Amino acid sequence: MGTVRKHTLTEITVVGEDDTGLIANVTSLLFERGINIEDLDQAVREGVFRMTMTVDTAEMVTTEAKLREDLHDLGDELGVDVQVRFPAERETQQIAVLVTKESHCLEALFEAWTNDELGADVGVVIGNHSDLEPLAEKYDVPFHDIGDEKGSPDEDQLLELLSEYDVDLVVLARYMRILSPDVVFRYENRIINVHPSLLPAFPGASAYMQAIEEGVRIAGVTAHYVTTDLDQGPIITQRAFNVPDDATEEDLQRMGQPLEADALVEAIQLHLDDAVSVHRGRTKLRDDVDTETVQLGAPEVMDDANPDRPIDGLGEIVADRTVEDEPEADE
Repeated sequence: MGTVRKHTLTEITVVGEDDTGLIANVTSLLFERGINIEDLDQAVREGVFRMTMTVDTAEMVTTEAKLREDLHDLGDELGVDVQVRFPAERETQQIAVLVTKESHCLEALFEAWTNDELGADVGVVIGNHSDLEPLAEKYDVPFHDIGDEKGSPDEDQLLELLSEYDVDLVVLARYMRILSPDVVFRYENRIINVHPSLLPAFPGASAYMQAIEEGVRIAGVTAHYVTTDLDQGPIITQRAFNVPDDATEEDLQRMGQPLEADALVEAIQLHLDDAVSVHRGRTKLRDDVDTETVQLGAPEVMDDANPDRPIDGLGEIVADRTVEDEPEADE
């Protein structure tokens, strides 16, 4: 997959305890420094405030270092965390992979990385169990176990590690834990998960068993951006497969896991290439992406195989034309 253009706007994220005046204080600071706000979005979840902004810093009357310092100082004053990401701060982005015990997605990601198919580095693997530490060691990637005996993760430690490794993208490679708003808000549209169903069908646990119990004939997998709503984030890539008669959960896992890995790697590539954007909860390809080599849905051959008629109204049109075309009877 070829590299497309990267963002030219600066991204600012503000996360902390909800309070009055947060938006006004940040926007006033930007205005005073000649920075134009292109987009602003804010939300509150479980008492956690999040504001994401894209701003044009091309004509600002300050330096990048001074702006970052001023925003951090303002954040300390307001009791919030402020992160600034300037465009093209570095050529190679850093990926953190979160895992539990299933290896197939992590293995596929390592293979894509070592084959130079990502254009980014897998900087760290973080697990809530230690089962996959040997796989990380095989690829000489640091591994950190942040789970207790029951696998409950320490999210404060998680955030510290993400900051320590200066992570650009968080990948959930079958990470079987729900991230809190405190984590999700800090990495808005920068966390990608893979789920074993054709979302929005069968969210949550045991998706393959849900598919069997509901008697579906076609199942699938979905790679999507993570939001604070479980398995409801913007969909990036999907894969589908037929469900055999009398299939077991293990049968669907065996058929679906290679597709999970494939969909996840493609979604990561699309994100890293800046090929997708998110608008109102839906992803779309950016205007300058070559749609002949990249698409978000099924291959065009599937469209070609589908019938194109009948559709509503077509039968009436054909009938009208038939009447008009009939020759007049001889008197």
